[in-house]
Amino acid sequence: MIKKFYKIVAVVMIVACPLIPQLANAESLRQVMVKAYNNSGLLEQNRALLRVADEDVAVAASFLRGVLGWSASIERNKVQALNSSSVRQETDTASTEASVGLNASITLYDGGQNRFAVAAAKEAVLSTRQKLVSVEQMVLFTTVQAFMEVRRERKYVALRKNNVRVIQEELKAAKDRFEVGEVTKTDVALAEARLAASVSSLASAKGSLAQAEEVYKQTIGDPAGSLSEPGKLPQLPSSSLATKKASVQNHPDIISIQHDIKQAEFNMKRAGGAFKPSVKLSTLLGYTEQEADDFQRSGSISLSASGPIYSGGRTPALLRKARAQRDAQRSGLHLTRLKLEQEAGSAFALLQMAKAGRKASEEQISASRVAFEGVREEAKVGARTTLDVLNAEQELLDAQAGLISAEADEFIAAYRVLVQVGKLTVDHLNLPVQRYDPLEYYNFVESAPTSMSNRGKKLDQILKAISK
Repeated sequence: MIKKFYKIVAVVMIVACPLIPQLANAESLRQVMVKAYNNSGLLEQNRALLRVADEDVAVAASFLRGVLGWSASIERNKVQALNSSSVRQETDTASTEASVGLNASITLYDGGQNRFAVAAAKEAVLSTRQKLVSVEQMVLFTTVQAFMEVRRERKYVALRKNNVRVIQEELKAAKDRFEVGEVTKTDVALAEARLAASVSSLASAKGSLAQAEEVYKQTIGDPAGSLSEPGKLPQLPSSSLATKKASVQNHPDIISIQHDIKQAEFNMKRAGGAFKPSVKLSTLLGYTEQEADDFQRSGSISLSASGPIYSGGRTPALLRKARAQRDAQRSGLHLTRLKLEQEAGSAFALLQMAKAGRKASEEQISASRVAFEGVREEAKVGARTTLDVLNAEQELLDAQAGLISAEADEFIAAYRVLVQVGKLTVDHLNLPVQRYDPLEYYNFVESAPTSMSNRGKKLDQILKAISK
């Protein structure tokens, strides 16, 4: 009976490692990334914000051009008069007058204010593009996290289910041995207590899996199906120093704030232009028609100049404000650099910890299996108790759970490093998606096309396609 009991335990524990069957239609990590990218409402929101910045360029460019307008009016006059002189005479006259006019104006010189406004708007566009890249990285990284967490929790559930089956066999064997007087009631109670704890752990694992699957659905946009192995780790820098260097050079946050600084500098120059005079050219053409075929044509052209003398302190205040904003952006660049260096170093350290943890867990499993087999053999000759066997089994279970966690942590840490060096993008990963081209929309709006022009019509088509 003792040999039968330990034979059951040995056979079941050897196969206790949680294996999830991989179906032919299991989704890979790359496929899940593609799905998350295509379904992301956050990316759509930030693409719309980028188009807002694109339109700011068009608005600023419009001030460099002339303005053409028209006006029209029609006027009906009626006059009744009574002459109160010695000869009373009453008159009643009516007249109609219609006029139409065209007016045009253009600013010839404004101290560079409009030109600097266009340059600042273009820098804002470049900054917003980098913010979009940062959002893209965040979407893909949360996808990796959701993918690995579901796989982790599914393996936990499989491991806990197998553990329940093993302890059920142990409890049955303990009861059989108790019936023949080989063990005491205490041994049966120990097995029953361990089974209750195992069932509780299984329930907890199922709850954690349900939570992970909900996060997966929110992140990817679809429920989690069968998930395949994540594949190889991405290529990464070989040292913490290399990771930090790549981060401060390539991370979209650092590039974005560099463009913010340039934008602030152009805004400062724009504010300085308000101290200079402005020159404006205007023209007016008019046509007025009255009754009896009377008409009048008129035209005028004027060149005017104006400049500030006193503005109540508003103009110098705006210049000081622009200078302070530039200084704030420069300080922000320094803080962002420090933050990225710290995050890059931490990400690389987490990766090294995860690799070491995985290696240690593999060694722990090997040692725990040897220890369990030794305790089992010693129990056969009475040198070990049932509690010793249960404890050895628990240590092996903990080691297997540790390996599951370490493998998931290693993948998440690797992709965190990829985020820090600015390479967790669909372009770098070469994901098969329809890429969003920010230049397509920008090139159409940069010159501020009217809705009646060919470029304006093409822009309307692009907007309709984006909205679908």
